Amino acid sequence: MFESKKQNAQSIEIPSSRRSFFNKLWVLLGLVALAEIIGLVLAFFKPRKQTISAAVQDKIIVAGMVDSFLPGTVTAFVRGKFYLTRLHDGGFLALSRTCTHLGCTVPWVAKENKFICPCHSSQFDIKGEVISPPAPRALDIYEITIENNVLKVDTGNRIKRSQFDAGQIVYPKKT
Repeated sequence: MFESKKQNAQSIEIPSSRRSFFNKLWVLLGLVALAEIIGLVLAFFKPRKQTISAAVQDKIIVAGMVDSFLPGTVTAFVRGKFYLTRLHDGGFLALSRTCTHLGCTVPWVAKENKFICPCHSSQFDIKGEVISPPAPRALDIYEITIENNVLKVDTGNRIKRSQFDAGQIVYPKKT
């Protein structure tokens, strides 16, 4: 009887050490998983590194030569998310594609010669001025510069405006 207790004790020790090994293994794997999750959360909140020149370069978009845009036309720029309009008098405006009502993307409808918002039917003319509400104000604009007969649009700073003003039009220099 004494020997059977000793054998039982030995048989109990083997599973208990195996059990304790697996318990330690599970705790270790749980800690590794927790460390990975913490690392992912911290990486999510860490901002991306971007060089200053690359950030500025992404915001300045070269639209093209002045002569390549006919008067009375609208050209969409997907990369900058804006429309470049050349007015009938030869001036330029860079209009935001975002409706001032609820932020929907406003397409240019060439057949009707106006921008029509698909969400709530706000309408804007070629200058971005509201023709038909519910949009509360004109489309926002971006700054345009013309250097050596080349149009450049700064999409880094959207200019909010309440209405169209003739001072917002950029004209090419006459040579």
